[in-house]
Amino acid sequence: MGNALRTAIGPATDSRAGEILRLQREISRMQRRRSDLPLIPVPSALQPLLPEGGLQVGTTYTLSSSPGLVAALLSTASGRGSWCAAVGMPTLGVEALARHGVDLDRLLLVPDPGPRWLTVASALSEVVPLIAVRPASRVREAEVSRLTARLRDRGCTLLVVSSTPWPQSEGSIRVQDPRWHGLGEGWGLLEDCEVTITAQTRRSPVPQSVRVRLPGAHGTIETVETLPAHGTLPTPVPMPRPPHRGRPAAEAPVPAGSAHDVPLAPEHWAEAG
Repeated sequence: MGNALRTAIGPATDSRAGEILRLQREISRMQRRRSDLPLIPVPSALQPLLPEGGLQVGTTYTLSSSPGLVAALLSTASGRGSWCAAVGMPTLGVEALARHGVDLDRLLLVPDPGPRWLTVASALSEVVPLIAVRPASRVREAEVSRLTARLRDRGCTLLVVSSTPWPQSEGSIRVQDPRWHGLGEGWGLLEDCEVTITAQTRRSPVPQSVRVRLPGAHGTIETVETLPAHGTLPTPVPMPRPPHRGRPAAEAPVPAGSAHDVPLAPEHWAEAG
């Protein structure tokens, strides 16, 4: 595994390679080879979106290109002692991750692996249970199948930041409709951002959505509103009928052109004569 990681990161003369390999040895010492957890924990605001309240171990999820969403998913796992990694995201700010609750002592960053991003992610899956990666190139179906088998064998969950669905993924988690608060008419400071997060998985094919602050006032993700499942219709509420006044409705004349003078449906034409 050490040789694979050294080859993936760059030449042996690169000073960063030695530091990453040192971290790899330290993680190997502290982290079990396979996760014993049935699920990767997520923030409580996102638990209703997933069938069992967490991410399935040994699978892949497709994410929107949202640093806040990536940070929110890494924060709970790292806060509970699991190692995480972010690959191929050079603009992901360390300070922003910390404000979202990510434990930086449990985080590995490989900002720019170049075309070897898939090899890096595959090597890290040996020891890191949760990896977020932004693909730098297209992958072949055979490469996806090999990576999927390794994730399943090692108990690693992969978060692929991409605008297109990842082949053989367990599901997708998307961010929509951002709305920032705090700015007035030409003045003010951005305080928080409300977004709609929608998840759809193999076990729950009907998309589930929640409106959240990402981040909230304390840096964590906060629920604003749980939205109805997509594709469901609200239960119709029967409208009360107005009371009859004067003669019974059967005897009351209906003036031509009134609101009650409507054409009969075709199935009633025969009855109307």
